[in-house]
Amino acid sequence: MYERFIARQPIFDHRLKVFAYELLFRGGPQNVFEARKDASSIVIVDSTMLFDLQTLTGAAKAFINVDQAALLQGAAKLLPADRIVVEILETVIPTPDVVAACSHLREAGYILALDDFDDHPKWEPLLPLCRFLKVDFRLSDREACGKMAERYLPQGLQLLAEKVETQGDVDQARTMGYTYFQGYFFCKPAMVEGRNIPGNKLVCLRLIEAVSASDFSFARIEEALKQEPSLVYKLLRYLNSSLLGLRSEVRSISQAVSLIGEREFRQWVSVVAIVAMAGDKPSELIRTALTRAYFCEEISTTIGMSALRSDLFLMGLLSVTDAILDLPMKQVLAHLPVTSQVQAALCGGSNRFRDVYETLLAYERGDWKSLSTSAANLGLLEDRVPECYLLATKRAAAVSL
Repeated sequence: MYERFIARQPIFDHRLKVFAYELLFRGGPQNVFEARKDASSIVIVDSTMLFDLQTLTGAAKAFINVDQAALLQGAAKLLPADRIVVEILETVIPTPDVVAACSHLREAGYILALDDFDDHPKWEPLLPLCRFLKVDFRLSDREACGKMAERYLPQGLQLLAEKVETQGDVDQARTMGYTYFQGYFFCKPAMVEGRNIPGNKLVCLRLIEAVSASDFSFARIEEALKQEPSLVYKLLRYLNSSLLGLRSEVRSISQAVSLIGEREFRQWVSVVAIVAMAGDKPSELIRTALTRAYFCEEISTTIGMSALRSDLFLMGLLSVTDAILDLPMKQVLAHLPVTSQVQAALCGGSNRFRDVYETLLAYERGDWKSLSTSAANLGLLEDRVPECYLLATKRAAAVSL
C-alpha cells in the first residue's frame, strides 16, 4: 500500500523545454497536507526509496522543498547533487546555523533556490549561496516582480516565475527577464479569434475521429493515414517497439490489427495522431496527454469502470487538444464522435468521468483537499491514486516522442 503521496509539477526553461520537476509532498491518504516537522525529510527519503526519482523526473532535475529541520539535519544529501535543486521554503529562518548548513550544501555541489521569494531583507545572508529565486506570479504585484528582476539579475541570480497559468503570464515574465517558468500555462489554449485548424492537424483529428467511432472501419482509418504518410511510419515504429513486445515484426496496418486487437490498435493510432498534432507545442504537453490517458485507464479497474477503460483513456488523451489546437474544447469535440460522458467531463459537466478527471487534475497539482473530495465522489481509496499515477508515468515515459 502506498502511504506517501508525491505529485510533480514541471518547470520550463526559456525554450519551454522541461528543466526540472518540483516534487510535492503529502503525508498519507487520510489527511490533506499538514505542516509536519519531518515533511521535507520524508519526501527526500521517499524519492530515494519508495518512489524512483528517475521515473518521477527522467533526465530533468528535481526541486525538493526543504524546511528548517531538514536543512539542519542534512537530509538533502541523501539525494545526488547533480539531480536536485534544494528549494528553501519561505518558513525557514536564516539563522547562523541555517546559513552554515546552506553553505555546506553549496560547497558539496548542491544548487539552492529560495521559494516564494518576496525580497525581504531577512534573505540577504542566503542570496550569495543561491542560484534561483522563485517568485509567485499569482500573489506578487507585477511591479514588484519587475523590480526584483532589475535588482537581482545583474547579481547573477536566475529568476523563476511560478504559478504562471497563461501564455500571457509567461510573455510578461519573459519581458521582465525571467528565464524559468512553473505552472500549467502549457495546458491552456492560446485562443485565436476565427482560427482554422491547419491541414496537417485536421488530418490527425480525422484519424482520431475514425478510431473513436463506435463502428470500427479499417477503410476510414486507412484513408486518413494515406493523407499523411509520415503517420504510417510513426505508427509502425511504435508497434514494433519494445512497448508491445510482439514476437513478429509488424509490416502493415492490417497485420497490426490482427496481432494486437482492435482496442489496442485504436489506442495506438490515437497516440500517434496526438503526438503528430502537437509537434509545434512543448513536448511536456504530449507527455501530459499520455500520462493522463494511461492514468484514466489504470484507475478504471479500481473504480469498477473497466468496461469503459477505452473511453477513459481517450478522455485523458483528448484533455489537452484545446491547447494543441488553440481552440475551445467544445469546438474541438464537435469534430469528434466521443461519448456524451467524455464530452460532458471535458467541458465541465458532472458525471463519473468528470470525477475521474478531477481526481487526475488534483493529483497533478498536489491539491490534496480537492483530491480527497473527488476520490470520495468515486468511492475510491486514495492510496490507489499515487500507484496508478506512477504506473501511468512509467508508461508515458516509455513512449518515444
